[in-house]
Formats: sequence, structure tokens, C-alpha cells
Amino acid sequence: MFFKSQGAAFKAWFVPMLYASGALLVSFTVPRLANNLLPGFVSTVSLNAAIGFYSAIASGMIALTAIVFSLTFVMVQFSATAYSPRLVLWVSRDPVISHAIGVFTATFLYALAALVWVDRGGSGRVPLAGILVVGLLLIISVMMFIALIQRVGMLQVTRMLIFTGDQGRGVIENLYPPIDTPPSLGPAELPAAPCSQTFQHHGHPRVVQAANISMLVDLASKSGCIIELLVTVGDTVLDTAPILRVYGTAPHLPEEVLRSAVELGSERTFEQDPKYAIRLLVDIAIKALSPAVNDPTTAVQALDQIEDLVVRLGRRRLEIGAFRDAQNNLRLLMRFPAWEDFLRLAFDEIRLYGATSMQVMRRMKALLNQSMRLLPQERLPALHHWQDRLQSTVDRTYSDAQDKLDASDEDPQGFGSSRR
Repeated sequence: MFFKSQGAAFKAWFVPMLYASGALLVSFTVPRLANNLLPGFVSTVSLNAAIGFYSAIASGMIALTAIVFSLTFVMVQFSATAYSPRLVLWVSRDPVISHAIGVFTATFLYALAALVWVDRGGSGRVPLAGILVVGLLLIISVMMFIALIQRVGMLQVTRMLIFTGDQGRGVIENLYPPIDTPPSLGPAELPAAPCSQTFQHHGHPRVVQAANISMLVDLASKSGCIIELLVTVGDTVLDTAPILRVYGTAPHLPEEVLRSAVELGSERTFEQDPKYAIRLLVDIAIKALSPAVNDPTTAVQALDQIEDLVVRLGRRRLEIGAFRDAQNNLRLLMRFPAWEDFLRLAFDEIRLYGATSMQVMRRMKALLNQSMRLLPQERLPALHHWQDRLQSTVDRTYSDAQDKLDASDEDPQGFGSSRR
């Protein structure tokens, strides 16, 4: 079983440790090799100047490391309060942060180690190799610090929305085939075979992050059975909760293989879960619509990304719950969200929390109308349903006739260019 959150936490401290170990290794080998192989490779810098140089770099790296931790804390806190607590994980996982801490730590340790070789054995010499290496590390540290400052710009709401939308677009492209692909066999056609095995989860609550489809299909094909995954990606499974069932007269499948085919972790990921990107965008929108924030423009920007994801989903074949082997035999059944599930997630909460905002109502009206113009016929009935529900919300919220008319107008910018 793969726990991606533990892997990310391991990487967060492993990368700086790797840099620190490398710095110590280089500090023990490079000066010694230079002293033995190139005894004349020395600097003309005075002893006091070299000691001051190394001491200033070592103390300065401590200050830079403290700034890195401060920036990380600010980024995490800001993303949690301004956008969504679920975005904190993706902000804190930025590899630039761990690499910056590693570079600063390496520079600090090497500068301290280089001090040992200044006037070593009363020689009165300053090895040039140490100055060159610590100078190179200092340049890299400055570059990493600039990269960190640039990362602060990622906290702008537009960039966070684009980042979240990009994650959703990626998983939609990878997971769903085009809509002209024939639909797969539905769960209703499951053969009347006995359930020979049920695999349960044991332990703390975990979130289903992904399923190794090819592994499950291959396992079922070799065993001559059908595997049904009882949970959906994004579900939280509790102790003794069934995860999958095996149908047929196949021998008992090894539980460790079944366990490794279903990835569980402490939080949801974008892998195989396009709902998660929409969930985060909706979280940002409804937080912006809260009375404490009262920022409907951010909600409109979130709806821009939601509209793109909805249109992309509408052009894809979402009925992919059945998987076959090379002989075209049914081997795996999984539950995936339906078209109506995506629309409910995308519209319902924003419709309710943004009912009193004409800007949001007008943007949602434009979203639905534009989606109906772009998507194929089979997607339109559900969109008509949400169009009626949106208009019902407007009629129920606004008593003034002119306000009701204004809120019912289609406007892709909320309050920008009327399409009446």
C-alpha cells in the first residue's frame, strides 16, 4: 500500500538531509585532495579575512534558513485562510522549499568545515578550493532565495485558481476517453457469480487515492474471476469496511496483492479524482462568498475554471466503470462519478451561498448557457435542470422585479458585458 502523504513528508526532510550529507562529504574530501594533490593551490587571502568570510557566510545561512521557514509558514497560513485548508498540502509540497533549505544547510555546514582548513597545522595558508566551493554554494543560495520569493507570487488568487484547474484538466485528459467512445459494460450486467472473497480495510481511516487498474485486471484475468471495487476514489474507508469483492470460483487471492493495488492515504489527491479539483475550486468560491470575506469577484474567477472543467468533462465518456482483459472478458468493475454528480458538485453550493450576489448569479447563468452551446445533445438535459434550479433561486431570492431581471441576465464577467 502506498501512502503518498507519508512519502511527501519523508521527502520534505530527506532532501535537506541529503544536501547536508553531501556538504559534509565534500568538506572532508575536497580540501584533503586539494592539499595532497595540489599543494600549491592556495589563496592569497589573509587568514583573518578568510575567517571573517567563512564566519559571515555561516551566520548568514542561519538567517536565510529562518527566512525560508518564515516564508513557508506564511504561505501555508495564507493559503489555508484565504483559499482552502486542502490547498495547504500542495503549497507546502513545493520542491523549491525543501531544496532551498537543503542548499542553505549545505552552505552553512561547508563554511564551518572550511574554517578547519584555514591555517591548518599552523601552515598560514588558506586553501583556494574551500573558497571556490563555498563561493559557488553562496551563488546557488542566492538563486534559491530568489526562487523562493517568486513562489510567494503563486499565492495570488488567479495563479492558485489556474494551478487547481490545471490539476483537474490533467486528470480529465488522462482518465476519460472522448465522448464518441462506446460506453463500457455497466455494473447491472455483472454475471450471477457467487462472491468468493471480500477484502476489508483494517486500521485507521484512510482515503482512497487511486486504484491500479491494470494490476487488478491482470490479477482477475489470471485467476479467472471478476473484481468489484466497492469504494470510489476520494472515499474514506474505516476499519473493517469492505474495499472490494471477488466474484467467481477463483482461488483465494493474496490480500497483500489486493492491498497494494488500492492506494490509500491520509488525504485526497488529484490522481484519478477529477472531483477533487472541482471541490477545491468550489471551496475557494464559497469561502469568498462568506460574510466575513464578501468577495464575489473571486467566486466569479473560480467559476471561470469550473466552467472549463465542466465543458471538458461534458466532452468525455464518463461511463468507464468496466474494464476488460485482452480476451475482452469483464474483469474489473469500478464506480466513477456520473455527469449529474459533477454538475451537483460544481453548482449546488455556489448557487446557495451566492444566491444574494447578482454577480455570481449572472456568471452562473452564462456558465450554463455557454455549456449548453458547446456540449453535445446528451449532456443538455442535466444542464436544463440546473438552469431551472438557478432561475428558481433567483426568483426566490429577489423580490424586486428589476433586481430579479438583473440577476437573471447572462454575463460571463458577472458585472461586465450584458448579453441580454
